[in-house]
Order: sequence, then structure tokens, then C-alpha cells
Amino acid sequence: MNSQRSLRRVGATGAGTDHVAGPAGICLGRTGRAILALGLGVTLAACSGEGDLRLLNTPRNGPDEFKILPAKPLSEPDSYTFLPVPTPGGTNRTDQNPNADAVAALGGSPAALAAADGVPSRDGAIVTYSSRYGVTADIRSVLAQSDADFRKGRGRFTGFRIVPTDTYKDIYERYALDPYAEAERFRKAGFPTPSSPPRSGE
Repeated sequence: MNSQRSLRRVGATGAGTDHVAGPAGICLGRTGRAILALGLGVTLAACSGEGDLRLLNTPRNGPDEFKILPAKPLSEPDSYTFLPVPTPGGTNRTDQNPNADAVAALGGSPAALAAADGVPSRDGAIVTYSSRYGVTADIRSVLAQSDADFRKGRGRFTGFRIVPTDTYKDIYERYALDPYAEAERFRKAGFPTPSSPPRSGE
């Protein structure tokens, strides 16, 4: 009954005009309908995000699914009292190791492939040379914190978005290299360079 009264009231007061009765009898003109349609479109676009992992401002607090996906079958330990010691930055028991799997399949000992210090003998010289100025033991955590601080500082100008937007390029744009320009620069310097795929649109 109230909606019928609202429609009659709008029809009586808005004769000869292009108006439509909205919720609670609100009279919406062409501008109002356009604003309403735009708002609905933005709302639907925001609700239909694809969950891109490159959205640096995503509110997800859970773990990365690709990091916890086991590559090998999980096994229950013999005792929950004595569990393996975690090795941050190291390898996991479920990581793929084709060389060790092949050695084990042929009856050998996969442990013989692992060097005592974790560095194969053939790479010892280059590791020694690259670490001649010292090695930062916690380099992973240092870089992670530095990158988080950098994103926070740059995110002040790119954090506000009406719809989900890939802000990765906006934040790291100044550090991005043009692969075609770099290939041309090395080519002119006389270095052998592989052929590049054509640019999009060429």
C-alpha cells in the first residue's frame, strides 16, 4: 500500500518529467539513475576479483597455498615427542629431488649427493669468491623487512583503489628494465644476444 501511494505521489508531482520512484518513494531523475547504475557497477566489479597474488595490498593473512602444497606424500612420525628440527631457508622432507630419487631407485645412497656444508664441490670456488667481502647470515629476513618498508612507503600513493588493482607495477616501476632496450644495448656493445619475441602489436 505504501509503495502504491509513493508511485501515485511521484506520478502526481512529476508529470511530464522522466522520473522513476526508487526505494522508499525517492524520486530519481536521469542523473540519479546514472549515479545508481555506476555505484552498482563498481560494487559488482569489486566483488568479482580474481584474487591476483600480485595485489600487494591484499588483506589475506593466511599462508601461501603454493608454499604448503606437499610435493610428496606426507608421513606420520614414529613419535611426536622427538620431531625433526626446523630448517628455515633449507629443504623440506617433501621437496622434489630427482637426483636423489634416481640414486635411491638404483639402490644407492641419496645422502652421498649432499655435501657436508651444503655446497657442491664444483661450486666451491665461485661461492668462496662471491663471499670474499663477508656474508650476512640473516639476509633473507633483512631483505624481507627492507622490501616491506619500501612497499609501505610507496603504498601511501597507491594504496587507495576503488576496485582491486595490480599495484606491483606502480610500486616497482622505477626499478623495471625494458627488455627490448637492454637487448639492443648489449647487441650494440658486441655481446651475443638471443632473438626477442616481437612486441605486442607489431
